[in-house]
Amino acid sequence: MSTHVRTAMVSTAGHCKVACGFCFRADRAHGFLDTATYTRTLSRLKEAGVEGVCLTGGEPTHHPQLRELVRLAHQFGMSASLVTSARTVAEVIALSQVAHLLANVTVSADSQGAMLLGRTTRTASSGIDTLRAISTETKVLHVTCWGLNDEECQELAGLVAEAEVAIQFSPVVLDERALRRDGRSVQDYLVQHHLDADRLGGYFNLSDRYRDYLGELKDLQLPESGGERWLCRSATAYVSADGHIRRCPYGQESVSALAPRSAIRRFLTAAPQDRVAPDCAAICRPAALPDEASTSCSAQA
Repeated sequence: MSTHVRTAMVSTAGHCKVACGFCFRADRAHGFLDTATYTRTLSRLKEAGVEGVCLTGGEPTHHPQLRELVRLAHQFGMSASLVTSARTVAEVIALSQVAHLLANVTVSADSQGAMLLGRTTRTASSGIDTLRAISTETKVLHVTCWGLNDEECQELAGLVAEAEVAIQFSPVVLDERALRRDGRSVQDYLVQHHLDADRLGGYFNLSDRYRDYLGELKDLQLPESGGERWLCRSATAYVSADGHIRRCPYGQESVSALAPRSAIRRFLTAAPQDRVAPDCAAICRPAALPDEASTSCSAQA
């Protein structure tokens, strides 16, 4: 049975200077999504019943026509949101120029352990500074977590309360190659997820769905003998910076935005054939509450 596609993640840029060591982006290249391809894509998505788009990256604030991308979404009657790692003056200025047109802005940050693991500098405090500098309906700080301690959690809770922003959490998700590279066993990696969740639970009201998600990650990393991963059930499509539409960023099948409208509609309404893997589960899992790790606008930036 097919899941109706309600939203779409749109990769506005094929590159990102942050280059997280645990990045789960499915495609990376140079260049930007051109507006002609984007406009045609919006038209086809609207015909298929898509209600909103989330502009992601690479880094969306680097797109030279970011304001036009947002306004085009509105012209097609779609809501627009954005996920960013904006920290530099130029990035924050670009973000502030469109923030009032966005339903929500999610700024990505990493815990101290995640910064070490991914070789990033996206602190929670600098993410809060970015959110303070913009005017938008909903502001969200998304924190990728690894190796948390009580002092860090307490500081994070204070920052969020003072800034009055929503917060989302997700665990670092590593594939088998990354685990081998870092010399970690799957078991130890999964245990760390639960240790971090327990730390967070002392300072934030984590929902049962967040812990259920950790259970799903375990099932994906350690499938039962003979067990088969479940089919994609995401209601979010994905548009790459080169104008290809997929039901999942990691999907094997795609359709070009330049294809006939009937082919695109058929692709988006057909039952997905891709099976869920840890990488795509990190991006597309549904969430309804601020303490969960992602929404229809997942945190890729």
